[in-house]
Amino acid sequence: MNYFSEKYGPASSSPGASPPRWTLAPRMSSWPVTPRRIGLFMLVVAVVYSLNGLLLTSKPHKAQRPLYLTQALPYNSTVLPHAAFQPPEALPHRQSDMADTFASYKYRNTCNISSLDLHAPFAPLCTDRKSLLTAMSSGGRIGHDAPYMPRDCDMRWFSTEEICEILGRFEKVIILGDSMMRHVIGSLNVLIRKNLGYGAVTDWNFSPEERQDCFCNYQFNVKACSVQGIFKTGDVVKNDPESLACPANTIDVIIEQMIRFPIPSDELDRLRGLLPAKKPTRPYAFVFGHGLWNDLDLQATLDWLDVLLDTMVQQAPWLASMNRPSKGLTRSRGKTAIAAKRERSKQGSGIWPRLFLTPNAAGKEKPDEWLVSQGNKALMIFEEAVREEVRRKGVEHLGTWNMSIQSNKFDGVHLDLRGNLIKAMMVINWLNMLEVEHF
Repeated sequence: MNYFSEKYGPASSSPGASPPRWTLAPRMSSWPVTPRRIGLFMLVVAVVYSLNGLLLTSKPHKAQRPLYLTQALPYNSTVLPHAAFQPPEALPHRQSDMADTFASYKYRNTCNISSLDLHAPFAPLCTDRKSLLTAMSSGGRIGHDAPYMPRDCDMRWFSTEEICEILGRFEKVIILGDSMMRHVIGSLNVLIRKNLGYGAVTDWNFSPEERQDCFCNYQFNVKACSVQGIFKTGDVVKNDPESLACPANTIDVIIEQMIRFPIPSDELDRLRGLLPAKKPTRPYAFVFGHGLWNDLDLQATLDWLDVLLDTMVQQAPWLASMNRPSKGLTRSRGKTAIAAKRERSKQGSGIWPRLFLTPNAAGKEKPDEWLVSQGNKALMIFEEAVREEVRRKGVEHLGTWNMSIQSNKFDGVHLDLRGNLIKAMMVINWLNMLEVEHF
């Protein structure tokens, strides 16, 4: 037998001759490959990949707004000449505005609520925070309980995924106020849990009676279901993490109910416990709401707000330092150090996000004894006065009277599920506009 030579001729088949190279097994190394070692290698790769993903998830990141808020986008204002409202811009970020974002929510059909029933999109979209707050405060409805529309420019109706991303830009979103503000965080929980039936309440520990009494619209029954409300997303993470649509440990929304003035010391202590002494990696945002518990006493509400702002600056001095003082700004005589810090903060250009929500309109079920002190005339006057006064304190304002005057009221005071979802989406729109990249 002859082996074919690597060159031109046959090679000898003598016992001492070596076979050609192509008949030899390849020499990988002194560590031969075996199925066991291949499996071990794949296991190591999987562990490294998992650790890398975990580190990326837990690593603090600098919050950023989406590009459509930081770059100019084309807009054709004459799509439909002479029309009262132009159709929404044909841009990717407006797709959720024109779809029912509740389509995949639990109990969508039973509760019979579509996001398109709540907000009618149009163009142009508001391009800055000032115009957005003015538009949302001035908007209304074309008919009773018709879809809400801001005035002059539109707000977004975000998908749940977008809401998670917006809330994730902040270290913590703290809501301070009364039962109306409790309904705001309840509606936020409906959105981030994708659950119209029980999203606002602690359904994980409900009895059969509670599941019946606190379902859909009745989640906002202040007499039967207020105790069952979810006051912080941490409770959802602890008790029912699978119901949260946002990625784990990316959002933190909490409410501290503070309705009385003077504010009890234990309530202020709880607020202090939420604020770190050192600047965090992402900004904190604060949403205030007050008025009805003090019969719309303007001075009591302003004093209430002053105490909260002073407490924040005392506990977290970095809040005041977020805003750089304007040139030539000097400390006024007679002002305390805290007041001076607040004065600097409202004149600077940094970011200490603060929003004040005034109460919504009253309904026909409002008890007669409250019609003078808390009726719609008093509410309108209070909203206008608060808007001007809080601006002097560096706090932005969102009015809800216009949005709610033609909407259903659950008990003559509080909005139903539909109205509260709109109010929550207004807050999300404000958060979305904040220049978090400047933090």
